[in-house]
Amino acid sequence: MRFLLCFLSAVCVYAQATATITGTVTDPAGALVPGAQVTVANALSGLSLTATTNSDGVYTIANLPFNTYRLTVRREGFAEATQQVALRTNVPFTADVRLSLTGKSEVANVTASEQTELINTEATGTRTELSQTMIEKLPIPAGNRGVEAVLLTFPGFAQNANGAIHPRGAHNQMTFVVDGMPITDQLTGAFATSLDTSIVQNIELFTGDTPAEYGLRTAAVANITTRTGLDSGRMFQGSVQAAYSQFDNLNQLTQFSGGNDKFGYFASFSAMKSNRFLDSVSIDNLHNGGNAQRAFSRMDYRASSKDVLRFNLMAGRSSFELANLRSQHAAGQDQRQLFKDWSASLGWLRTVDARTTLDFTTSFRTSQAWLFGSPFDTPVTADQARRLSTFNIGGRYNTVRGIHTLRMGADYQYFPVSENFFFGITGREFNDPASEDYNEGLAPHDLTRGGRRFQFTGKDAGHLPSFFIQDTIRWNAFTFSLGLRHDVYRFLVNGNQLQPRLGMAYAIRSTGTVFRMSYNRTYQTPPNENLLLSASPQAALLAPPPVREALNGATTVLIKPETQNFYEAGVQQAIGKVASINASYYYKNSRDQQDNDNFLNTGIIFPITLSQIRVNGAELRLNVPNIRGFNGTLSMTHYRAISTPPFTGGLFLGAGAIDALTAGPFVIDHDQKLGLQGNVQYRWKRGIWTSGAVRYDSGLVSNRSDPEEVAADPDYADLLPYVNLLSDPPRVRPRTILDYAVGYERVREGRRRWDVQFQVTNLTNRTALFNFQSIFVGTRVVQPRSAGLKLRWFF
Repeated sequence: MRFLLCFLSAVCVYAQATATITGTVTDPAGALVPGAQVTVANALSGLSLTATTNSDGVYTIANLPFNTYRLTVRREGFAEATQQVALRTNVPFTADVRLSLTGKSEVANVTASEQTELINTEATGTRTELSQTMIEKLPIPAGNRGVEAVLLTFPGFAQNANGAIHPRGAHNQMTFVVDGMPITDQLTGAFATSLDTSIVQNIELFTGDTPAEYGLRTAAVANITTRTGLDSGRMFQGSVQAAYSQFDNLNQLTQFSGGNDKFGYFASFSAMKSNRFLDSVSIDNLHNGGNAQRAFSRMDYRASSKDVLRFNLMAGRSSFELANLRSQHAAGQDQRQLFKDWSASLGWLRTVDARTTLDFTTSFRTSQAWLFGSPFDTPVTADQARRLSTFNIGGRYNTVRGIHTLRMGADYQYFPVSENFFFGITGREFNDPASEDYNEGLAPHDLTRGGRRFQFTGKDAGHLPSFFIQDTIRWNAFTFSLGLRHDVYRFLVNGNQLQPRLGMAYAIRSTGTVFRMSYNRTYQTPPNENLLLSASPQAALLAPPPVREALNGATTVLIKPETQNFYEAGVQQAIGKVASINASYYYKNSRDQQDNDNFLNTGIIFPITLSQIRVNGAELRLNVPNIRGFNGTLSMTHYRAISTPPFTGGLFLGAGAIDALTAGPFVIDHDQKLGLQGNVQYRWKRGIWTSGAVRYDSGLVSNRSDPEEVAADPDYADLLPYVNLLSDPPRVRPRTILDYAVGYERVREGRRRWDVQFQVTNLTNRTALFNFQSIFVGTRVVQPRSAGLKLRWFF
């Protein structure tokens, strides 16, 4: 028992998934070489880190995401030495280098040809990476968008409003892992403050054959390695950035960092305000202002040669108006939302021996949300106050034994939730008893007919222990990924699931080809946002009669975890030494499909479930790392998502869509036939660079609205040209959006002094929709053309 208590007091969840490389640089005679420049770089992600050997000829580079890197050593008077190193575990990797004299090139190929730098020979599923070097030059729209805007450059995502992204046919169901701390909150502008891209050193995205250590939300897992000051060689440095763009969009960012071989720190503080904070519900952009602030800090301490500690602290706040339709604005509606969150994590990495490590991280995160109604709300007034907290604790054991890289661990998560929600109908025509869409469950709360406000207050807490084991076996040209995970979910419902995660890759190094295939069983727990109300008896009484009939008159509509079978096959192919292609095909079938319902056209979203969903899709990514200053990517995404009724849980009030949800299988609203995302960057030698992006979306599924009724509705009539209500199923019309940026970096004595960037988003000023009267998310309009300027000073 004492051992168990000691273990739980120390360990933590989702361990540190970064590697460390160290070594000694010597000359041909074996003498130590101080002052040598050692660089590790990955062509696909663009990540490049540099260190200098000390007086003992020793270098150390930490905080490296697991990957294959080119190690390059340079020192005046010696020939450049290069080799490839594969970093697959947080067990420290040693790479000693012996330099030769100038004129005698030294190249040590740990793997075979240069073609393997353009592919991942050991990836058994779809995996994509991007580093800060490339991220900061993407022409991402200014505003409150965060990491989700970067993820859209990867294959597999359909774009939706307010930063929402649909990974491989799922509604959201994403996990963000920040330096080992899991965040399963829905990080979109309508739910919480987003993660700031400026704190990111590298993003590693898993959308196929997800490792067994990841659970809860696994449609996509974004493993984020943040920036650090450890081993930076300077105790204080930083930058200050100011930016302005149209819609009165002001941004400020201050960052500073420093450190040596024992201690390092990094901190980032940002603030922004905008008169187009979220995507508008109409072309007019009415009542849509807001502001947001974010803060992040990271501290690393190398306590000994075997112990490294890391502490992260992160906080965010956003306050904004809810966008109005014309009729709401004319009535004087003034609804507002406020979000606050903060989180902290503590990690410890212990090197046991040259082949074994233990790593631990404990974390806490809490988020709060408020909706404030106003006296002139129409057709519904609503107020809300909710809090979601998450405690994580667990640990990892990592060891390398011959061809085996073994990783195993146990996690425990505890999540208390509290919710308060109030609403009343204020529009007399909204739930008219004479209407065919009349819902008798709402009648007691129709304030125009003598009803009173609905009130709900609830508190509860759940917990989820998990266990996993993962073995990666490298045998000749094969890589086998063999994992098993077990989750035990205890909240409003009880459930558990064994989840095999099995993958295989076969590499033909002579041709730069990798074939892969995998099978995953996943267990995706319900989103905790608004879950108590959605699964309450009070909510069940609000549902339309056909929904209650589908539930056999049940007074509670509990949401079960979604269970899924996921199959994938793919291939990577290097194209000479200049580019690579990564293609995949996948099929998923799930029970108790999770989605959201937009509560009576307010800004409140509630979880729901349908009986089943099946998704099949294909993806392709072309990556050109560097050709004479050019680099670029092209991502293609296609998937088909078919949901099968009946409605099985949660709060669904869409009386007008009951027929669609009871008539049989239907195409869900985040189905999209084709999405294309292209990015290209070019850098001149004198510090000038330019970047362009193009995104094509064939269109998400919209509501089956009557075109004549839409044409007669002043709130929506001018949006009719941008949606095809006569197709089957109806869809918003295709759109192509172009973004462009150009910048200049002033470098002196090997250091950046200042830079400037001019950017235009939606270059052609294309009017388009993300969605239209969707029964799940409503209507949202794409932001029109916006030009902006960024200035940054380094110190």
